[in-house]
Amino acid sequence: MQRRIFGLAAVVITVVGAAGCGSSDPADSGSSSSGGDKTTQVKVGIIPIIDLAPLYLGQKKGFFSSRGIELEMVSAQGGAAIIPGVVSDQFQFGFSNTTSLMIAQVKGVPIKSVVNGAASNGKVGGDVTGVAVKKDSSIKSAKDLAGHTVAVNTLQNIGSTTVRESVRKAGGDPEKVTFVEMPFDQMPAALDGGRVDAAWMGDPAMTIAKAQGARVVASPFAETDPQLTVATYFTSTQLVKQKPDLVKKFAAAMSESLQYASDHPDEARQILTTYTKIGGDVLNKLTLPSWPAEVDMASLEKLASLGEEDGLFDGKKPDLNALFS
Repeated sequence: MQRRIFGLAAVVITVVGAAGCGSSDPADSGSSSSGGDKTTQVKVGIIPIIDLAPLYLGQKKGFFSSRGIELEMVSAQGGAAIIPGVVSDQFQFGFSNTTSLMIAQVKGVPIKSVVNGAASNGKVGGDVTGVAVKKDSSIKSAKDLAGHTVAVNTLQNIGSTTVRESVRKAGGDPEKVTFVEMPFDQMPAALDGGRVDAAWMGDPAMTIAKAQGARVVASPFAETDPQLTVATYFTSTQLVKQKPDLVKKFAAAMSESLQYASDHPDEARQILTTYTKIGGDVLNKLTLPSWPAEVDMASLEKLASLGEEDGLFDGKKPDLNALFS
């Protein structure tokens, strides 16, 4: 899960320049006709993580090609590159966690979520992300995280916000948690070496940490809301206006892909070997997210409220209906 959470550092600066640089007719340059059937080439900005298994599975099963869409997945350096990349039409669609999309919206970035991406599986102690500590740590629960350092991959985003909620629900003081920014793949070693007291991570990092003896003391997503919508696929508001049929077809293909992945978890797990370096024992042991076809608006309202409380939106409120419905 190398980057489940997309940071937005530098997004505003980038988008100011990028917003006016998109092509006047998005996605047209990639269209071709053969035998009267029009195929549209669509680029999706991604980071190769577990959450995207349905996208690759849907491509393999022909859910996109049957709707005239030829997918090209383009790996970006991070979420801070995906969002402006979508706005500038470098990508027609992108994948991002929902907090990052809210942060972008309140900063005036013209984006809209078009279909669900991934959600918590709702299992406390066995969710897609968790806070892990060393086996011999004095930290026994989320409450005990107060006064300690917790590694997250991006500061002031969905990770720190939901970890604070876990601490708060357990009766601890979330203001006394110190967050340290660190890439997911570095967290198991940092935890094992005592450089941080705890680490918020998902697979494959979590499976690696557990093999070193780490134990989970909190499940921030599930504890925030067992149906928490974690990430979605999004596009630019420009593409929604100019190519509504393309957006609808992409959303329909993605919805079919999410359903198929939910119904065939073994195939979803196996598709990971085609676009990540995950394999062997880690592949068999890793925890999959939930892939519902619809976003859960109640969970997004809760996430937005927590983001406001943490000061993520600079005193503004994200318009969830405009962004997600």
